[in-house]
Order: sequence, then structure tokens, then C-alpha cells
Amino acid sequence: MADLTIETVACLQDNYAYLVHDAGFCAVVDPSEPEPVAAALAARGLKLTHILNTHHHWDHTGGNKALKSSFGAVVVGPEKDRDRIPGIDVGVEETREWRIGTRAVRILEVPAHTKGAIAFVFDGAVFTGDTLFAMGCGRLFEGSPAMMHASLTKLMALPDRTAVYCGHEYTLNNGRFALTLEPGNNDLRSRMKEVEAARAAGCPTVPSSIGLEKRTNPFVRTGSAEIRATLKMDKADAVEVFAEIRHRKDSF
Repeated sequence: MADLTIETVACLQDNYAYLVHDAGFCAVVDPSEPEPVAAALAARGLKLTHILNTHHHWDHTGGNKALKSSFGAVVVGPEKDRDRIPGIDVGVEETREWRIGTRAVRILEVPAHTKGAIAFVFDGAVFTGDTLFAMGCGRLFEGSPAMMHASLTKLMALPDRTAVYCGHEYTLNNGRFALTLEPGNNDLRSRMKEVEAARAAGCPTVPSSIGLEKRTNPFVRTGSAEIRATLKMDKADAVEVFAEIRHRKDSF
């Protein structure tokens, strides 16, 4: 099987789309606008075959119709949100296998940011949209704290080496917030130095990895004694801790 290539395409102010391709297909994940994607394809001599959407928000689907019209690409998105995905051709669900080219792609249903949110899991990589960010998670627009906690727990069950490709460049702000909760986390401090250097150089902070998120992302570290002490929630359950972290981040 040909090697999988993943390339980041910056869109809008802080969005990321991703070109994912091998000899058998070329997909774009979450194209918010068509022009940067078309330019990236042209620069690499690639023809788009698929458009993959993690959720319905316009800043992840805004390029669907124009790219579909230009390339004849197949639009793939969550079956449970079919009515809100522009130009959708194929609806996918966690319980059904889906293949692109010769590759089996695992679908994870990860609701809360939106009720139909999904993640696409390729060989060693997961595209999380706005559910899991580097050191963060999405706002709870259509779900509850319990729902998001369950979705993040599902993602954290992937192998630690799995590369995480998220939908936005929010890492610097996320990390600054994380330090207010867990300033004694040496892994977090070390990561923030790398993030600050990357952003100062104008470089992306993605991909992350599942293992790195487990060590530094407060939204998946609800069991941290330091975070619980900071929140004065030593005896609370994990969902209660998560809900308080999300509440604080919303006004950070």
C-alpha cells in the first residue's frame, strides 16, 4: 500500500484543512474555503477525489460545493448530520466500515461540539475537527459536558503515537489557559516553549499526538491532583471537573 501523505492547508484566519493522499485518492478534510485548497492541489499536481467533513459548521464545509463542482469530488460526512452537510454524497457512521481507495478508515462518533460530529482515523492519524484541539476541546454548542467527556475519552483510547490533526490553530491560547490550572506540569511547560517558538516563527503547532494530549491537555486530565486542587474539586467526579474546566475556558 502506498504511503499516506498529509499536508496542512491554512484557511481563513486560523482554520486548517488537510490534504490526505496516496496513489489511490486525494482527499481534503474540512475545507472552509475553496481557494487555498485549489492552490495547494495545483502546486502539487493533485486532483481532488474526496471531501471529508467532521461536522456541519460553515468554517469546515464552506468550500464543499465549489470544490465538488471543480473536481467532481465525493463529499463524505456524518450520516447523522446529513441534512446540514453541503453537497453530501456519502454519510458515514461509527458502526459501518468505510473505505477510501484501498484504505479502511475508522469513523468515531464524537458528539458535543455538534451532535453529529465525527473523527476520521487513518493509519496513525486522526482528524478531530473541533472536538479535540491541541491542549483544548471545542465549545459545547450542541451537547453536554458528559457527552464531550465521553467523546474525548473515546479519542484518548487511540494509540499514544496517533497524530492529531485538529481544525484550528488555537494552541497558544489553549496552553496559556492550561497553565492556569496545572502550572506544576513539566510536560506542559516544556510543550509551551515549543509552541511559543513555533508561533513566533509563523509555523503550525499541529499535528499533536494522543500521548502528548494525555500529558498536557487539561480537558482530558480531569484526574490530575493539581487541577483538582486548583479548582477545589478534590472529590468531584470526572464530568463535574470537566464541566468546570470548560466553563472557565469559555470566559478565559
